[in-house]
Amino acid sequence: MDFSPVELVIKVFEFVILLFSLSFHECAHAWMASRLGDQTARLQGRVSLNPIRHIDPVGTLLFPALMIFGGIPFLIGWAKPTPVITRNFKKIVRDDNLTTLAGPASNLILVVLCFLALVVLMVAVPGGKDAVYSAASFQINPAGETSLQAIALIAYLAIEVNVALMFFNLIPVPPLDGSHVLRNMLPYNAVVVYDKYGRYGFILIILLGRYFVGFFMNPAIGLIDAGLNLFLKG
Repeated sequence: MDFSPVELVIKVFEFVILLFSLSFHECAHAWMASRLGDQTARLQGRVSLNPIRHIDPVGTLLFPALMIFGGIPFLIGWAKPTPVITRNFKKIVRDDNLTTLAGPASNLILVVLCFLALVVLMVAVPGGKDAVYSAASFQINPAGETSLQAIALIAYLAIEVNVALMFFNLIPVPPLDGSHVLRNMLPYNAVVVYDKYGRYGFILIILLGRYFVGFFMNPAIGLIDAGLNLFLKG
């Protein structure tokens, strides 16, 4: 598949952002587990932003590469699961849920930070509005400041990648984060059935994951674009 120079730059940026975002996500799991009493992940060096600590060959490398070169309009993936021993928690269900939700929450934090960075760029930096407009349009303006456009593009792509990761990980299908929270809410008999069919989770993720993410992601990105437009027109 042939890509224009701009498309190639965007895909490289997306992949680098994905690596960082997945590392931040897993680091958040490990950090929260450590704070709540389980040091398993910390002892394995998982409280780290170093991608090497978190890379899963399929979820971090192969699957995203297939999405990038397959023309999927958003990018998702997964890292090596963070090890958690729930019996080390003082309140197992509560602390397990907090540890689980720390991952999607970390992606939301990155979304907010990148949104604020774009707002500051538009409000406080000369030429910032044009750079953000170009980034949101996935274009590069030859007459614009290259460094500003690169910063704006990275921030905007980081918003898209992390919104996708947040919703992807909230899918209530094993082994994703949403499944842990749902499992903790089920009665014992339902848990047995849920675990029995959980082995097929990966197949469901491959078949339905993109549709689930797209259903929630499009309105979310629409709200973010609307927020940016308020400052672009201001």
